[in-house]
Amino acid sequence: MNIAWRIIAYLKPYRARLLVALLCSGVVAGAQAVTALLVSPVLEGIFINRDRELLVILPLVLFGVTILKAFASYGQSYLMGYVGQWLIADIRQQLFHHIVRLPIRFHNANSAGRLMARVISDVNEMANAIPSVLKDMFQQGLTFIALLGVAFYQNWKLTTVVLVVLPLSAYVLIRVGKRIRTLSKRGQESIGSMASVLKEAFSGIKIVKAYGQEEKESERFSLMNKAFRKFKVKASQASAISSPMLEIIGVCGVAFIIWYGGGLVIAGEMKSGEFFSFLTALFMAFGPVRKMSGANLAIQRALAGAQRVFDVLDLESELAKDEGKKSLQPIQRNLEFSDVSLTYEGSEEPALQHINLTITVGEVVAFVGASGSGKTTLVSLVPRFYRPTQGVVTIDGQDIRLVDRSSLRRQIGIVSQETVLFDDLIRNNIAYGRPDATEEQIIEAARAAYAWEFIERLPQGLDTFVGENGLKLSGGQRQRLAIARAILRDSPILILDEATSALDSESEQLVQQALANLMQARTTLVIAHRLSTIQHADRIVVMSHGKIEEIGTHVELLKRRGAYTRLYQTQFQLTQLEPLSNN
Repeated sequence: MNIAWRIIAYLKPYRARLLVALLCSGVVAGAQAVTALLVSPVLEGIFINRDRELLVILPLVLFGVTILKAFASYGQSYLMGYVGQWLIADIRQQLFHHIVRLPIRFHNANSAGRLMARVISDVNEMANAIPSVLKDMFQQGLTFIALLGVAFYQNWKLTTVVLVVLPLSAYVLIRVGKRIRTLSKRGQESIGSMASVLKEAFSGIKIVKAYGQEEKESERFSLMNKAFRKFKVKASQASAISSPMLEIIGVCGVAFIIWYGGGLVIAGEMKSGEFFSFLTALFMAFGPVRKMSGANLAIQRALAGAQRVFDVLDLESELAKDEGKKSLQPIQRNLEFSDVSLTYEGSEEPALQHINLTITVGEVVAFVGASGSGKTTLVSLVPRFYRPTQGVVTIDGQDIRLVDRSSLRRQIGIVSQETVLFDDLIRNNIAYGRPDATEEQIIEAARAAYAWEFIERLPQGLDTFVGENGLKLSGGQRQRLAIARAILRDSPILILDEATSALDSESEQLVQQALANLMQARTTLVIAHRLSTIQHADRIVVMSHGKIEEIGTHVELLKRRGAYTRLYQTQFQLTQLEPLSNN
């Protein structure tokens, strides 16, 4: 019920349309009731009493009632469909809006495929049900009540039998509904797994083919597909059994009513017209009951999808824990880590331990170390992708947790080793961080990143679509666009995660020059994997097991012959190994 009330809360902006739809539903229900009531005068007045006046009047009344019902049915169906689709669009928009604001740790724990399944598949389960459910529950519910009223009017004793049968029908619907909701939820979870496998296989299709693993990927998908099929088959089985059970219960009630009511007619205690009017109302009422039964099954599937949607919406976003109110001014003095430690959720081993480091404005500081040493985690604290479990990170003395998140991130430009481009125009990818940039500014940034050279050779130039994650471009071209984006962002703090690793030698040399110019008068944090790219950094921070092991310039660290020297020798000796002896 809690989930149902949460869905109903989304209907508030559409109350006026719902009210009109409800009135239309009332007209449809009333028309159905009038049709059932007309059976008695038709049978008694025309066929038994042979009343010619009724023979003219009643068909006209029936025609008028049908026309009124048709218009009301159209209005009710259109308005309910309109409200249902807008409600679904609102929920889908809110879900996406919330997911992109969830912390990085959430996205690390959930694959893109599973998140896509939440936004598309789970919401589709609601979309397939809610518009029709709104229509059926309003119209069929009112129609059933109206027809039940006709039955009461004709004979309250016989109607009492119907009221005895209803709880049995409700019990069947509740039991079957719970089963379907459970199976639907598990089916939706399997869709998430299936979507994840699909995304991995399609995005990594070159590796799949290069390693000849098409069959393996097909088997992975087959397992997910079979799991989904199993849940859907079981749900279909549960759904299929409800209708026959309801029909058996209904026929038992009808058989008793015919036996008992027929006895009343034979005994002269009830007119045949009244009995057939009652029976007509009863049979007409079975239509709404069947439709409400189908609506109940749709509701259970929708609730299963809604449960998964609300599970995500109930997670705290970055904004929920955001204590920052002040707007952060551009860095003037320093960036400082004071006794910073961090342990990831679900982990016992700390990723960072008691980090103390001050970076002066305009300084270029490189972070090196073995994989898992904590260098990326440390730098990720600056844009507040993670929150330290101990200690503080400050900019010009201000705890970054206490400043407005958007004002903090506006100061930071990021170029990562894994280039991220969107399936959009080149101009929009470059201007991603500054959508108000002019074409001249975009071209200037492209020139500075040595990207304009290949952009102007493209048939559409800046208006060229790059494809999913820039697949239409080479690795070097993608990286240069990412650098152009950072240049255009013009942020006082730069984070470079081996920003030239995807470039060929010629492009790397050009971009290194562009980055050298860009880094002037900017505070730059370089996450380095190749030590050859950071030898001219102002300082190099060597990390190991989440701790700072050494700090100094390239020359100073080599003289110490410590951890940095070992890293340096490991990398450079690989290219200077002497030929192995024949012994």
